[in-house]
Amino acid sequence: MIPRTMLEIAAAHQPDWSAPEELSAVRNALRTRPPLVDAHSCYALAGELEFVARGEAVVIQAGDCAELFSDSARHRVQAKASQLHHLCETAETAGVPTVRIGRFAGQFAKPRSCATEVLPDGTEIPVYRGDAVNGVTPTAAARRADPARMLTAYDLAASGLDALFMRQLLLLEGGSGIGSLLAPTYISHEALLLDFEHALLRPDPARGGDYASSAHMVWIGERTRQLDHAHLAFAERITNPVGVKIGPNATPEELIAIVDRLATGHRRGRLSLIIRMGAEKIADRLPALVAALGTRAGQVTWLCDPMHGNTKKTTAGQKTRVVTEIQAEITRFCRILREHRVHPGGLHLEVSPDPVTECVDTVAELSGALDLDRYESACDPRLNPDQAQRVVRHFTRSL
Repeated sequence: MIPRTMLEIAAAHQPDWSAPEELSAVRNALRTRPPLVDAHSCYALAGELEFVARGEAVVIQAGDCAELFSDSARHRVQAKASQLHHLCETAETAGVPTVRIGRFAGQFAKPRSCATEVLPDGTEIPVYRGDAVNGVTPTAAARRADPARMLTAYDLAASGLDALFMRQLLLLEGGSGIGSLLAPTYISHEALLLDFEHALLRPDPARGGDYASSAHMVWIGERTRQLDHAHLAFAERITNPVGVKIGPNATPEELIAIVDRLATGHRRGRLSLIIRMGAEKIADRLPALVAALGTRAGQVTWLCDPMHGNTKKTTAGQKTRVVTEIQAEITRFCRILREHRVHPGGLHLEVSPDPVTECVDTVAELSGALDLDRYESACDPRLNPDQAQRVVRHFTRSL
């Protein structure tokens, strides 16, 4: 049950569930389900992140912007894990061990800046919030917030984790045993739907308190990291590794408060600060934040999300991102952290294992009649395999 104190705290970007009795039934059902991940594996990830904070490893956290139920069959999760594996192999060419964290097997919800959207015929309908909430089809019926979708999200996450386990066994049988055992694939998602996350809290037998059994690591988004809101309180309560997205409007005071609440009393690296400022703003905004933390800057894991601050629109109105701008933000992120004697800990990317055409290579491509003919994302644009490899190689050169 969600503690009463939690219910009294404001929570941003929660669905307007229209059926309270159905929501209650779904919460109760989730409370009886087995944990998706065990506390020991979450603690193992925390240990690997401690090496990252020390400068002895890097993180590649990558996967879908918003997973679709229809794209979450076992073979699709294995394809996403395989792409992550290849990205990490590329990163390891720099001679640094890599921690593999997938944005899959659970990334089914997204915060949105507007509650509704207007169709070409003038009809106003609820915005798509991810398959765990409503459907992507632009109709009033499909966009109704349906609590039962959280049960489907659980089932598909469980199936995805089984697929990852089977992939590990196949690697063992194929002679890749030692490397596979040394490089597990962890899963992560944004802890957005508090009804889902609280229902999957489970006791942590080793450390006491509760852990989020929905993923090895969860993060709090830029839009939900308010100091007096429920999402940060949730992150403070759990024993898992947690991340917090930090955008260009974050203040030194906010960052200090976040670190005080989420890093104090935990092992080094447990808190990941995921910087998402954009190539044009990071040089102005990030140095003051790193400096404000002083020596404590070395107690957290610093990740670069070079995707969200670099979103643009084509002349046709499609959202896209430019690879050269993504690379520019990575360059500046690494340079700023090195200047403050802090380790650039890794990347947080939105990618697809398919040859999609959602991001472009250069700004010049935006000025012409651009045809993104394989635009398949349910929300934001993702890097295709070739673009993702180039971005990771650029990161290794920037370390």
